[in-house]
Amino acid sequence: MKTKGNMSFLYGLPSWLQAILWVFASTIVLFGLGEGVGNILKINENIAGAIPYIIFDVLVAVGCYFMVKWNPKCVWYVPFICNAVGIIAAIIEPTFWHTSLWMLICSGWVLSIIASILGARVGRTGNK
Repeated sequence: MKTKGNMSFLYGLPSWLQAILWVFASTIVLFGLGEGVGNILKINENIAGAIPYIIFDVLVAVGCYFMVKWNPKCVWYVPFICNAVGIIAAIIEPTFWHTSLWMLICSGWVLSIIASILGARVGRTGNK
């Protein structure tokens, strides 16, 4: 039995609430990095624009992994909630599919689904 001192405060929250909080946190990181990376690093504009989305995708995948690991039953909805920003962008943004942005966002979707499945498998075997 684990003691409460070793567990995160997020462990007791419902998975859908954790996913919503993770959407806000990762989106803040995305926009913060999106504004700062190009100014701080003197690199190609296309590369500087892709770095925040890659970090965003990794953050969402890591969040999905741990949320689903803690509650394996939420594997069906956590990846969709965590990727709400990309899903909304795909629906609303008229030029989404005409730019290279869709490759970064859709690869993040795949990465978060794979991380969620792995988290569910680890969570199920750890709970037995």
